[in-house]
Amino acid sequence: MGNTYTITGFPGFLANFLVRELCQMPSVEQIYLCVLPDTKHKAEHTLKSITDDLAVTPRITIINTDITDPNLTWDHETYDRVCHDTTHLIHLAAIYDLAVPHDLAFQVNVLGTKHVNTLAEHCDQLTHYLYFSTAFVAGKQQGVIKETELNHDAMFKNHYEQTKYEAEVFVEELKSRVPTTIVRPGIVVGDSLTGETDKFDGPYFLLNSLAKFKYAPILPFIGNGNARANFVPIDYIVNASLHLLHSNRAIGQTFHLTDPRPYHAQEVYTMFAQAFLGKKPRGRLPITLAYTALRLKPIRQWLSIEREALDYFNYDVYFDCQNTLQELKHTNIQCPDFRTYLPHMIDYYMRHQHDPTKHVQIQ
Repeated sequence: MGNTYTITGFPGFLANFLVRELCQMPSVEQIYLCVLPDTKHKAEHTLKSITDDLAVTPRITIINTDITDPNLTWDHETYDRVCHDTTHLIHLAAIYDLAVPHDLAFQVNVLGTKHVNTLAEHCDQLTHYLYFSTAFVAGKQQGVIKETELNHDAMFKNHYEQTKYEAEVFVEELKSRVPTTIVRPGIVVGDSLTGETDKFDGPYFLLNSLAKFKYAPILPFIGNGNARANFVPIDYIVNASLHLLHSNRAIGQTFHLTDPRPYHAQEVYTMFAQAFLGKKPRGRLPITLAYTALRLKPIRQWLSIEREALDYFNYDVYFDCQNTLQELKHTNIQCPDFRTYLPHMIDYYMRHQHDPTKHVQIQ
């Protein structure tokens, strides 16, 4: 008998890529996709694009789900069926926006995770629960952060980080009762071969801003540029996560899915400027001046960048990923060098630059 996978967060970017891979794995017999009701149409369209070119696919069921409800808004029959069938549970649903207000982030990221944890405890055939956290649960800590570290009192740069931290604390407690693995991705970007991405956020905010200075005589650096920019392409995240999901050695552990050789922000900014505009930055804009400018909504919207993104220009941290490297050392799964896939990121951005569905609405 094959395995049954229950996945929250579809048709989100990462869930989309995971389902693409799962649909091609012969051991996958059935998939339950937990979908917010108002995204059901998009989920059906996305699923069709995944399965149209496949000769054989698992049984796939879309289930209307709201993880902020203790019972996920499921009736008793649905809850019991999913609990009985599920062998692998993947929790991806979350609010990822850096500018998210606290109450919404808490409802989805913290309470939603508690409700999915409860589901995991009731799945009587569960062999593995994979929870997607973020490397940025480290908050305002700097220096080297190990995969075995979680608890701290260093505060957070935004409500996204804080609520993901609080959620991970609950998942960490679950490890003693449920076969659980936690993964902490860095900043996820597009596919390393195609450049495909869902939204132009994260480092793409830089491209939004650079586009406004195409004809500017001087293109200054922002801040001191010493922070490490930890980007990871979606295909690496998916391949590494699926490997961990099917590894008994990964149970009970936490893994940084981060770049083991990250570039500094100044190097990344230079690479973006040269590849996108053919310009080399010079001069320097104090980070405090950039913060002040982005307090003004018209400027944020003109530049298409969230003010919270600037925090990561001063965030000098190294995410140690020795657990991950050790687990993946006998596979061909490696995080590619940022410089090798940057051209694909730029090319995809330029082809979709004027597609409003790719851009984050700046408030």
